[in-house]
Amino acid sequence: MQELNALYDIVKERKNSPMEGSYTCYLFEQGLDKILKKVAEESGEVIIAAKNGKNEDTENEICDLLYHLLVLMTEMGITPGEILSQLAGRHVVDAKSILGI
Repeated sequence: MQELNALYDIVKERKNSPMEGSYTCYLFEQGLDKILKKVAEESGEVIIAAKNGKNEDTENEICDLLYHLLVLMTEMGITPGEILSQLAGRHVVDAKSILGI
């Protein structure tokens, strides 16, 4: 989970302090429609890779999807902690293990 939080922090930093040539900054500059388009595109690629039964391709596409979801979360002001709290509240798994308590 530390890695996911670290990546979120990098994405958030790119939004707050844009860097020329950064793909993340490009997404923020293009706005919500572009970010949502990328989330949809990557979701489709996960589905296709999984359907084809290729674990390595599926893992790569899930990474791309997670990255774009983090960009979306940052754009909307949603933190990983808020997502984990939502999951814990749904009793998807033991809340203590999700929240690291």
